Amino acid sequence: MLGKKDGRDISLEKIDTIVGKETEFKGVLNSSGVLRIDGKVEGEIHHRGDLVVGETGVIVATIIQARHISIAGQVKGNVEAEGKLELVTTGRLYGDIKVAGLIIGEGAVFRGNSEMKTGDEKSTLKPKPSPA
Repeated sequence: MLGKKDGRDISLEKIDTIVGKETEFKGVLNSSGVLRIDGKVEGEIHHRGDLVVGETGVIVATIIQARHISIAGQVKGNVEAEGKLELVTTGRLYGDIKVAGLIIGEGAVFRGNSEMKTGDEKSTLKPKPSPA
């Protein structure tokens, strides 16, 4: 997805957080590192790393923010990526996007408006909250 290192997909080299296939989450998700979603997430996602939505992943959100995003499942909501957004062949995205790069695989579905960021735009990702 996000480049290769020694023939391996860098994004899958180290997954920090997994929302499993049978897991449902509702609310605001703030995280960093590599996040993989195979379950269902509703609400908002503010992620300061790479986001991977697996084939069984479903996201219904008002906003999804991350560095790089790969979608193999279904996403309904607006997406902002500092870097690349990749829709693989099984991916479905319904919402507006604001990204620096866009890759759409054959068979993927994208319905919405797109805006390409320029290199001089500042990040819109929220800073990591301070521990209480």
